[in-house]
Amino acid sequence: MRTPRLLELPPPDGVWLEVDVADQRLVAWRGEQAIGQWPVSTAAAGPGQAEGSGGTPLGWHYIRAAIGADQPVGCVFRGRRPTGEIFSPTLAAEHPERDWILTRILWLCGLERGVNRGGSVDSQRRYIYLHGTPPSEPMGVPRSHGCIRLLDRALLELFSLAPPGTPVWLHD
Repeated sequence: MRTPRLLELPPPDGVWLEVDVADQRLVAWRGEQAIGQWPVSTAAAGPGQAEGSGGTPLGWHYIRAAIGADQPVGCVFRGRRPTGEIFSPTLAAEHPERDWILTRILWLCGLERGVNRGGSVDSQRRYIYLHGTPPSEPMGVPRSHGCIRLLDRALLELFSLAPPGTPVWLHD
């Protein structure tokens, strides 16, 4: 996997993702052409770089890992591993304390030292993902603990468009 360099961003003809935290929207681009758009749910705490802030980190990132390609829709993850459970309202009622990570995970790594990479602002060490969420969760409303939540259908489309190495720009 080749890590994109900051000077190449956004790529002139490759796929890259834009997450607008203020608008709660993700746009997939190929160069300068939008090729897909989905509502998201980012952090209830708003933007935030620091460990423990509960915020969605801003700046340039790349997809470090794509997890769950062989898992069924609704698969529940804990610690980036499938639990063997499939999300359902019954399961949710049994575990109301869980922050559900479902279906697929696109794990982000920051590209900007001191902004979202290294020290207490490292997005990868904060486990910042794009991931699935229950269908009952509203999109367009900031409610996560820092990650970018998507509904399954949107996440599956995105998972096929954005392999590891894909640049991701988060801004407000």
